[in-house]
Amino acid sequence: MAHPDDAEILCGGVLIRLGQLGWEVHIATAANGDCGSENLSRAEIAAVRQTEGIAAAQSIGATYHTLGEPDVNVAFDQATNRKAIDLFRQINPTLVITHPREDYMLDHEQTHLLARSAAFSFPIPNASSLPRATGAHIPHLYYADPVEGKNPYNGQMVTPTTVIDVSAQIDQKAEMLACHASQRDWLRAHHGMDEYLDAMKRFSAHRGSLIGVEYAEAFRQHLGHAFPENDLLAELL
Repeated sequence: MAHPDDAEILCGGVLIRLGQLGWEVHIATAANGDCGSENLSRAEIAAVRQTEGIAAAQSIGATYHTLGEPDVNVAFDQATNRKAIDLFRQINPTLVITHPREDYMLDHEQTHLLARSAAFSFPIPNASSLPRATGAHIPHLYYADPVEGKNPYNGQMVTPTTVIDVSAQIDQKAEMLACHASQRDWLRAHHGMDEYLDAMKRFSAHRGSLIGVEYAEAFRQHLGHAFPENDLLAELL
């Protein structure tokens, strides 16, 4: 994902469920969160947000990584693409969730390109100088909802291919999100309520209404050439 807390908001429930099935879960961000404060310096808030990202991941037995790019400056360029491919080479993912191609801010859209490129490229022998795991192959790739579920260019709600019930995981998902205290506290002071958690639950409830459950998360599967086409998330969950 682009920023610390994006995964928790958009796919935290699915990550919890995969971990419960015994999957090794990794949360990775392209950016370091250095614009996430009105009071702290870039270096100070980046350090805070890395600590929060690690804590959120550890709360579900996952591992946190960041490419360390500055907020509002994530770019699909050669250097960052190489960093993303190297990270995928180290993790050897079977299933990848990232942002959709069209989202409300360009950090998300550029992260989409980085993740899509790395998913396709990391098994190629010469794509990275790092060792390649035996049997490495192109993983299943899914796009989480854009923020608010809306295509920002036409205002229409996107139609998911896969909707996963996370009702039993919603409290743990909220606990993951609450680990990002720097963002939660800022919104709580600004809105006068726990809007950070409330907004996540409202949208999870909206997606739950699609399949008649209390809370859900929605995804679209990438079905391009060479990517697996069976709906692995639906099969598993």
